[in-house]
This record gives sequence, C-alpha cells and structure tokens, in this order.
Amino acid sequence: MPLDHYVSQVYLRNFYSSKLGEKLFGIRKRDLHQFPCGSEDVCRIQNGSTNEYLLHDRAIEEFLYGIEPKYNTAIDKLRRGEVDAECIYVISGFIAYVQSCSPAGMRIHSAMPKNAVENTAKMLDAKGEMPPAPAALGGKNITELLETGVIKVEVDPKYPQSIGIGNIMDSVSAFGNFYWEILLNKYSDSPFFTSDFPVTIENTNLSRGLNRVVPLAPDLALRIVPNIYYDKEAAKQNFSQHRFIIKKLSRKQVRTINKLIVQCAEKSVFYSGDQDWVQKFVSKFCRYRIEPLVEEIQVHNATYSIFNQKISEIAG
Repeated sequence: MPLDHYVSQVYLRNFYSSKLGEKLFGIRKRDLHQFPCGSEDVCRIQNGSTNEYLLHDRAIEEFLYGIEPKYNTAIDKLRRGEVDAECIYVISGFIAYVQSCSPAGMRIHSAMPKNAVENTAKMLDAKGEMPPAPAALGGKNITELLETGVIKVEVDPKYPQSIGIGNIMDSVSAFGNFYWEILLNKYSDSPFFTSDFPVTIENTNLSRGLNRVVPLAPDLALRIVPNIYYDKEAAKQNFSQHRFIIKKLSRKQVRTINKLIVQCAEKSVFYSGDQDWVQKFVSKFCRYRIEPLVEEIQVHNATYSIFNQKISEIAG
C-alpha cells in the first residue's frame, strides 16, 4: 500500500533547517516532544489518497500531478508579486487538497454528514416512522437516545474526503477568485511555522466568513479573504475576479500568525529554526485545535443547519 502524504513533501521541504541539512524541526503538541524529521517522515498515511467512494479511487493523485511540481515556482512568483493564473491555480490547489484530504480536514468536515443523519433520524422519529428502540435501551425513542448520547452517529472520514475530492475544482475556483494578501516576513529569527494542518482559520467577526491564513515558506504566508459575491459561473474557467496585495508584516503580526498556526495544527508543528523561545511559545497555544461548529436555525417547521469552524480549547 502506498504511503500518501496529505501535506506535500515539496511544501515541507521549504521549511528545512540550514542547521539540520535536509530536515526540519518538529514538535508534538500533546507532550511538546521535539524531533528532527524529513519531509518523507511526517504527514503521511497508508493509502491516504485512496478513496473507494469515488469511481476512480486514486483520482486526487492525478490532480496533484498538476500542483506539486509547480509549487516552488508558484511561491517564487508570489514573492515577486508576479501572480499569474498558473500561480493562483497551484496555490489554491494545494490549499484545497490539504483541506479535503488531511486527517484534520476529514475530521472537521465529518460534522456535516453527522448532523444530517441525526436530523433526519429525529425528523422521521417525530413522524412516527422510526421503529421502537429495543427494550435493553429503556424503551426510549431515537431522539432521546441521540440527545442523551446513548447512541452516536459515526461518519467514515473517507466520506467527507470523497466529497472534498469530488468538489476540489470548485474549491480551487473559490480560493483563486477570493482576495489575497501576500504576507512577507523579514524576521529571520522569527520565521513562520507550519504544521500537519497548515490551513489556519482567522475569525474576522464579519458575515463574509472565515479568512484562511496559510504559511507557504518561513518568509511567506498567504491570507485568503472570502468574496461571497463573486460570480461563480463567470469565474469557472479562469480567475478573473482575483485580486491581491503584498504586505510586509511587523514582528507582532508574525507572532499572531504563528499563534494561529500552532492553535490550528492537528498534532504537530514544524519549523526551520532552533530558537530557544519556540518550545515555550508552542506550549502556550498547544491546547487548541479547529473544531466544527454547527448552528441550527428553525424556520417554520424546517430546521436549517449552518456549518462553520472555530478554534477551541481541547477538553481533558
């Protein structure tokens, strides 16, 4: 079985440390254990790109053939401000892939089908169309069993992954037509971190949705600001509505982004420097991760679910 990397090796190599040669520094959030590693050693799962819900179970690998070989050229274009359609496609494709196929992405997006199954079961129960529960469960109906946690809906994480893969070109189009801030970090003693889920979220408290902030190299990151009004049909074949600016960050702004990277990492943080402050910094924010947030709105006799994400402290 192939060992598939859900964060591309070509991406991780940009965070190699000059002191380690062809390796980068890693630190586990769970116990703050630090370790050197190569790009081939981390962010990988056996058959991670294989999805039997799809007609072509390795379809995502074909998609990556158009992304990974062009990644380094794309980030060089971002640094120079020479952002063309190929650059937009490659960066958007990388982000869409991580969001769909990483363990964190699959976990987060499992909330939608889970909520749909639970609501359907409750709706059928209210109509009297669900069979009675076994006597061993106390004669409770399925609504009571779900609400008390006696029974739980579990979603195969490969199912939301298959949806993400099936819709990946829509995600590429959306990211590519949003507003980009190219973020330059001039502080070599405070480089950007990365992680096993480098697609961080940033809550702007605006109705337009969450920003994504993605570290691309120790000196380069990207903030993607949603444009909920972009014309999906008009932008399908190109990135005609793409806009970008370049920002040089202050040291405080770099720190804020590194805080997000640590909080949104699933299990591990990676970095290129061996500064003394790193472990203490990670320890401050390691007890957080991205959690799905499902809000239900009752309109007349119908229930509408709104899916969102938030950074939450890990329980326990």
